[in-house]
Amino acid sequence: MESQSPFFEVIRPEHQSLPLIFNSPHSGRVYPRPFLEAARLDARDIRRSEDLYVDELFAEVPAFGAPLQRAFFPRAFLDVNREPYELDPRMFSGALPAHVNATSMRVAGGLGTIPKVVAENMPIYEGPIDAAEGLARIERIYRPYHQSLKGLMQDTRRQFGYAVLVDCHSMPGTVSLGGRRARPDIIIGDRYGTSASGALAFAALSILEGMGFSTAYNKPYAGGFITEHYGHPASDTHALQIEISRRLYADEENFVKKPEFIAVKQALNVFIRAFAAEVVAFGGAQPMAAE
Repeated sequence: MESQSPFFEVIRPEHQSLPLIFNSPHSGRVYPRPFLEAARLDARDIRRSEDLYVDELFAEVPAFGAPLQRAFFPRAFLDVNREPYELDPRMFSGALPAHVNATSMRVAGGLGTIPKVVAENMPIYEGPIDAAEGLARIERIYRPYHQSLKGLMQDTRRQFGYAVLVDCHSMPGTVSLGGRRARPDIIIGDRYGTSASGALAFAALSILEGMGFSTAYNKPYAGGFITEHYGHPASDTHALQIEISRRLYADEENFVKKPEFIAVKQALNVFIRAFAAEVVAFGGAQPMAAE
């Protein structure tokens, strides 16, 4: 079953049998024409912030009994893995609300709710964009997206007594890890132990390593706003971020799938099944939440 808006969709199983929700917020690749016309980047470079095909890597999730929410809009247009108002006033013509967070590290890096740059610090816009247009993106897309995700978490916790969100992303083939260049296959993040039980994070890492993947934990990607906002272990809601190296399955320069894409997707299906079993066992060892 699918519940759909023009901007994202939730693909639900016939019956949700797992206390799991999967989310792909950065794999959208529907670029609004007015946005492309206003951008200084060409149709190729503007894609450099995409989590390439991550929604397709996790497309089988509903068959296992868990919902999958995925964005249609691109991250370069709107980033829902940010606070609602992480905005750089220098980007806009017109007044912004007084409550904007203009001083976050993400805004400083040009990667706020309305991004200023794509990956590799390439500016998106020729000049300021209308503040009303930026705020409209937040009202029309950001808020409904998070209302939907919040609803999935609440429904899952109500049904099972706890909920586990897996926020799905991709990363460059080479990353900086402890001051050195490294090439981990997959990184699991839990905001340094604050967004999920350590048992869940270590279960995920153990499964992946047992499958032959090289892994890292929290560095350099510990999780963003979604992981932090939805992960509250004391309230029986847990959130993990998974980052998959694009070099495993995609040509990062040409934005196309490698032949290995199918094998990586199949491996992730094995991971999903094994991790789901760990999540169910974890719930059986925990006291049910009081309503």
